[in-house]
Order: sequence, then structure tokens, then C-alpha cells
Amino acid sequence: MDVKRKVLVVEDEADMARIMQDYIRVSGYEVHVAGDGKTAVHLIEAVQPDFIILDIMLPDADGIELCRQIREKLDTPILILSARGSDTDKVLGLGFGADDYMTKPFSLSELVARISAHLRRNERLLHAATRQDGLLTFGDLVIDKKGYRVAIADREISLSAKEFELLFFLSSHKNQVFSKSRLLDELWGYGAYGDENTITVYVRRIREKIESDPARPVFIKTVWGVGYKFSDDQVTGASES
Repeated sequence: MDVKRKVLVVEDEADMARIMQDYIRVSGYEVHVAGDGKTAVHLIEAVQPDFIILDIMLPDADGIELCRQIREKLDTPILILSARGSDTDKVLGLGFGADDYMTKPFSLSELVARISAHLRRNERLLHAATRQDGLLTFGDLVIDKKGYRVAIADREISLSAKEFELLFFLSSHKNQVFSKSRLLDELWGYGAYGDENTITVYVRRIREKIESDPARPVFIKTVWGVGYKFSDDQVTGASES
């Protein structure tokens, strides 16, 4: 018998939490609910969820800050929920380690589709990690798949798990152009449902960390009207091992 994957819903609106709990449970998951940040921290330690749905507005905690604290300890996928749809919220949420973002009101079927897609993606990455020892070198930029490590001129660069996955995917398909929807499909697993602005946010953040001048990127290039590609045309000593 298959072990059910565990989902933690952190939501202070009791009716909303109950509706999500029932729908996600019917979809085949074990569901736990926390109505505040303190309970969420306790359940994360006690239950060890496979997926976390985190409301940005909690009575005793800032959801964004709680997200950051969780991410410092766990790689568990986190989906942020918010009644606010501004780009500022999205950038903040993704910047502090969230893997995904949905704005209220939302479709419960889409929510479950995203949960399933993230968990499938994580499973594939777990298996891939045991098979791939990829070390990519582009001048001073080194991308270590096995160690989930990026360094420039021997200086380690801090990337979130999703930032690393996007950078590694693009760099391991050098000079190949990918649309935003294709990248959502490859890295999130739900191109038909996703918000393509998520890719824009991630690319911006990666450029800020690896490019000497993010406004004039050397590595991640925008192909206007199409998408993005990784290029090392202006870098000397590029190699792959």
C-alpha cells in the first residue's frame, strides 16, 4: 500500500482551511492544518510534511518571514497564498524561498494540480541527484549539480533550490532557447496552470547573483518574444565535465 504524501495547510481562516483540507484529502493526501505560525512550526517538526501551503497573513506571524525560516531548515516545497496580487508580494515570497505563489480566490483543482506537480518534480530530482555528477564550468562560474553549489571566482553564491534548478537546467542546455511556459513545465511541472511572471522573477534574481552587471547579462540572455537561453559566448575557459 502506498504511503500518502503529507500536506500542511497553514491558514488562519477556519472555513477556508477546512475546505482546502477536505478537497486535498479527497485527492489522496494526508492533510494537517495550522491556524497560526506557532502551530505550523510545531506540526512541521512533528509531521515532517512533504508539501506546505502557507498563507502570507497569519495572526501571530508574517508568512514571508515564516517562509524564510522554514527554508533555512528544509527543502520542502512551499506554496504561498495571498489575498494580495502585487508583484512586490510575489518577489518577496519567491525571494525568501517559496517555490510557488497563488492569489486568492483560487481554483482548488489548480491548487491540487500544483501540489502534485511539485511532488512529482521533487521525486524526479531526488532520483536524478543519485545519477548525475554534473559539474559545469563557464569561465569563473562553476555550477555543481551534485552539491547544489554555485561559485564565481571561488566565491560561493547562495541560491534557493528553485533558483539553482533553473540555472542548472538552462546552463546544461547551452544556447537552447526556452519559452517561459516550457520552463514552467520542466521545473514546476504545470505549464498550463502557472504564472509565467514566476520565471521572470527567478531569472531576475539569478542575474542579480551571478551577473557582474544584471542589466547587461552575460550568461542568461533574453530572446525577445521567445524566452531565455544560457550563453557563455563572452566567457573564456568554458567547459563541461
